[in-house]
Amino acid sequence: LKTGYTIKEEISDTKKNKTAIDQRILHRQIQQVWKSFKSGAVSCFSFVSPLGLSYLPKLFTDSFGWTRPVPHPKKVGLKSTFYSQMGVHISSEIINGQISGIPIGEQINLAKNALTAMSLTRNFGKLVLIVGHGSTMVNNLHATGYDCGACGGHTGEANAKVVADVLNNSIVREGLQNAHIHIPENTIFLACLHDTTTDEMRIFNTYDIPNTRIDELNDLNETFKKAGQIARAERSPRLENIPSSNTDKSILARSKDWSQTRPEWGLAGCSAFVIAPRERTQGIDFQGKSFLHSYNWKNDTEFAVLEAIMTAPMVVTSWISLQYYASTVDNKNYGSGNKTLHNVTSGIGVLEGFSGDLRVGLPWQAVHDGNKYQHEPIKLNVIIEAPKEAMNAVLKKHSSVKDLCDNGWLYLLAMGEDGKIAHRYDGDFTWIKIPPVAA
Repeated sequence: LKTGYTIKEEISDTKKNKTAIDQRILHRQIQQVWKSFKSGAVSCFSFVSPLGLSYLPKLFTDSFGWTRPVPHPKKVGLKSTFYSQMGVHISSEIINGQISGIPIGEQINLAKNALTAMSLTRNFGKLVLIVGHGSTMVNNLHATGYDCGACGGHTGEANAKVVADVLNNSIVREGLQNAHIHIPENTIFLACLHDTTTDEMRIFNTYDIPNTRIDELNDLNETFKKAGQIARAERSPRLENIPSSNTDKSILARSKDWSQTRPEWGLAGCSAFVIAPRERTQGIDFQGKSFLHSYNWKNDTEFAVLEAIMTAPMVVTSWISLQYYASTVDNKNYGSGNKTLHNVTSGIGVLEGFSGDLRVGLPWQAVHDGNKYQHEPIKLNVIIEAPKEAMNAVLKKHSSVKDLCDNGWLYLLAMGEDGKIAHRYDGDFTWIKIPPVAA
């Protein structure tokens, strides 16, 4: 999918912004020259002999997880002070002949669509979190498989920053009132990123919180800290060699371990996608196996939101599910084999070993822990609380989505107003009633 907008990332202080850009350009130029020198046919030999030993301390500290083998891509060539001050600039302007930013009218429409799609149009809290997700790992050729599939294999940081900036715009909030969405003046939207490898949370736009409300920010960070500890403890049993006495330290170390083939399990185990009001699933332990989308069809005029969900998130989750499914049932043809034997080829793919075809799909280590499967190959169960007629209307309009359901690539189930699954889609716009389960 083509991206809709080009957004400039910058530091608000013009002088610091220019310094950061110049430093990053210089760093990249030096790195390119250094890389060419190290990998050159002649210079590589003179590099290894006199300079090889100088890498010994770094090899030592990297091997023990005291340092990160490579810097985080977002921080390369930037001072930590500059990185923490970076934000997005969403005002529409022309930079080097290219249109950057989002016109205010489109910002209002973007905000309206985002809030409506999340069924978040009333009862706003004082702090509302817009959270993307991404992973932290090193020496992993399949790292993008652990980032956000809906973000094209990148983290959700950019989307979270843009949405939060749009929703904090006072002009946008005035425009939203015409759509009967009233955001209180004291509501602040925070752009966050959940690191799925370490279960740490980062807030990017803390500068939007006034000093008079700094206690709220401190409370939120403390809550994040406790939630991260609980999440790490919950998923540690699925990871090998994690001592219960020091779970946090061990999991954080995995993210920097360049020999770690299983830094996290990603979406292994995914089997369901529930599209319903949040109260239907609240308090249920899905064991990390279900996607959730808060949706109330009674507030969805003309079922425009339902159409957006069934043609975007539902399709993306089916891709994810089928990727894991195929990589589990036939890893030889649809997966990519043993991760430890992979070699990068021309920067476009991997070979298993030194020859053969480019491998596709997920490596064996992404679905199996060495003793048992961590992903059970089940086709995705999509459970939607909405009238069957409305879902049929979407299927009639979008043949590609109908093909997914009719050809059995996923199971489409209808939830009744009592919160129980009542019907299963049987193809060609027909539904089969599911008998109630005896108590």
